[in-house]
Amino acid sequence: MTVELNHTIVAAHDKKVSAQFLADILGLEVSPPYGPFIPVAIPNAVTLDYMDTDVPITPQHYAFLVSEEDFDEIFTRIEAAGLTHWADPYHHRPDEINRNDGGRGTYFDDPNGHRLEILTRPYGSGGN
Repeated sequence: MTVELNHTIVAAHDKKVSAQFLADILGLEVSPPYGPFIPVAIPNAVTLDYMDTDVPITPQHYAFLVSEEDFDEIFTRIEAAGLTHWADPYHHRPDEINRNDGGRGTYFDDPNGHRLEILTRPYGSGGN
C-alpha cells in the first residue's frame, strides 16, 4: 500500500500574505492560485494550500524537516524578520533553539498564529 500526504488546507485571514510569509521564510516559491487556494509547494511534493476565512482561526502546527545548512539559512531569515522564536512548542523558552535528538529546532508563529517548526532531526531519531 502506498499512502502519501498530498496537500493540506491552511486557514488564513489573508491567504496571499500568509502564503508569501511561509515561502519567504522557508526560501520557497508561492505557486499560482488554484481555485480558492494559494499553494506553497514543499520539496517533498506536499502543498500547503492557503484559503481565506473570516472566522477565528484555531492555530495548527506545521513542522518542516530541513538540513543543517537550510536550518542556518531559515533561522537567519527568522531573525532578520524580527520574529520571536522558541525552543519549545509551548512558547516557554523564547529566543532559544533546541537540540532534540542531536539536531536543532525552533518554533515561530505565522501571521495567523499557526505554530511553525523547523528541525534538523526527526523526533525519536536518536541523540539527546
